[in-house]
Amino acid sequence: MKLWNTNICLTSPVSILIIAALLFSTIVLANVWPKEVVIIKEVKTEEDKMWIPTKEDIAYQDSMYTIIANTQNDITDIKEDIVYILERLDYEDGTWDSIRYVKGGAIDKHRNK
Repeated sequence: MKLWNTNICLTSPVSILIIAALLFSTIVLANVWPKEVVIIKEVKTEEDKMWIPTKEDIAYQDSMYTIIANTQNDITDIKEDIVYILERLDYEDGTWDSIRYVKGGAIDKHRNK
């Protein structure tokens, strides 16, 4: 009596179907198998109660909002200044740079309206 067949081919269609069926059935069983149910008990303590802000808390939050709004406005102003500084000046001869400035020129008149 022979217990082990040594002529098994893992690339035969039957072997591939058996392997695929085992894999698929394992995945299906893993998804439908009942999981352990955990019951969470809610314990209400003094620390778990909802926070109700006081007048001082609201004033602090309002001041933080004002500080953030002012900072955003300052950043916007700084960005505009940087763009103004880095703006290219084009010259008649086709050259450009961000340093040369001609008083009374077209760009000067445009900027100093």
